[in-house]
Amino acid sequence: MSTTTGAFIAGGIAACGAVTVTHPFETVKIRLQLQGELQSKLETPRLYRGVFHGVNVILKNEGPRGLFRGIGAAYVYQMVLNGCRLGFYEPLRKAATTAIFRDSAVQSLGVNIFSGATSGILGAAAGSPFFLVKTRLQSYSPFLPVGTQHGYRNAVDGLRQIGSSEGIRGLYRGVGAAMVRTGFGSSVQLPTYFFAKRRLVRHLGMSEGPALHLASSTASGFVVCCVMHPPDTIMSRMYNQTGNLYSGVFDCLSKTVKTEGLLALYKGFFAHLARILPHTVLTLSLAEQTNKLVKRFEDRMLPQEVKEKI
Repeated sequence: MSTTTGAFIAGGIAACGAVTVTHPFETVKIRLQLQGELQSKLETPRLYRGVFHGVNVILKNEGPRGLFRGIGAAYVYQMVLNGCRLGFYEPLRKAATTAIFRDSAVQSLGVNIFSGATSGILGAAAGSPFFLVKTRLQSYSPFLPVGTQHGYRNAVDGLRQIGSSEGIRGLYRGVGAAMVRTGFGSSVQLPTYFFAKRRLVRHLGMSEGPALHLASSTASGFVVCCVMHPPDTIMSRMYNQTGNLYSGVFDCLSKTVKTEGLLALYKGFFAHLARILPHTVLTLSLAEQTNKLVKRFEDRMLPQEVKEKI
C-alpha cells in the first residue's frame, strides 16, 4: 500500500481516467432526473426517453460538446472525491480496527462500511462546489432544456457567478444531499469490492490480476447504483435549483414523491447504471494499477522517514 498522500493521488488519477469514458452517461442521467420536475406524468413532455435516446438526441442537437458539458469540473470533483475516498479509507479502517480489536489486520464489515461512508462524506463535502457547477453545466441545453437553465460559459464562470450572487452558502447549496448520496455509495462501494474480491479468490480460485479486479468492480458497481440512485436524484434537483424551490433534502424528497410518485426517485436509473458500472470498474481497476505505480515511485524516490510522515 502506498502512503496516504500517494493513495490520494492514485485514487484521483484513476477516477479521472474513468470519468473521461463515462461522462456522457452522467449528462443523460442528470437530464432524465430533471425531466418533468414537480409535474405529473400527464403534464410531462418526454424529451429524453432513455439512455441511448438521450445520447442520440444530445449528439444530434448539441454535438459531442453537449455530452461532455462540465467535464473540467468533473475532473476536479473526481480528484477530490475519489482521492479522499480511496486515500482515507484504509487509514480510517486501520485506525478503527486497531481501536476496537487491537489488530489492524482484522476485517470487520461494520468498520469497513463506516470507513467507506466517512471517507466518501469527507470527499463529497470538499468537492461539492465543483459537483454543483458540473450539474448545472450538464443540465443546460439551448435546444431541449429540462429543469432550471444556467447559462455559464464554463466551470470557472459558473463558480464566479454563484460566488458573486449567492456567496459561499450558494456554492455549498445541496451539500447535505451530496453527503447523504456519497455516504450511501461509499459505504458499500469499497466493502462490496473487497468482499467480492475475497469470495472470488476463495471460492473460484481466481488469482490477483485484471480479471479479478474487473469481476469485483462489476459486483460493487451494481450494488452502489441500487443504493445510491434515490439520494442522487434528490441531489441533482437541489443542485440545479435557483431560489428556494426546496428548503432541504426532506422537502425535496417529499415534493418529488407527492407530485411525481415514488418511482420518480429512480428516474435515470439505467443511465446511472450505464455510467456507474464502467466508472466503478475503471476507477477500482485503475486504482489497483496506479497505487502500484505510486508505491514503486515512493519506494525509489522517498526515504522511509518521509513516507512515514505523509
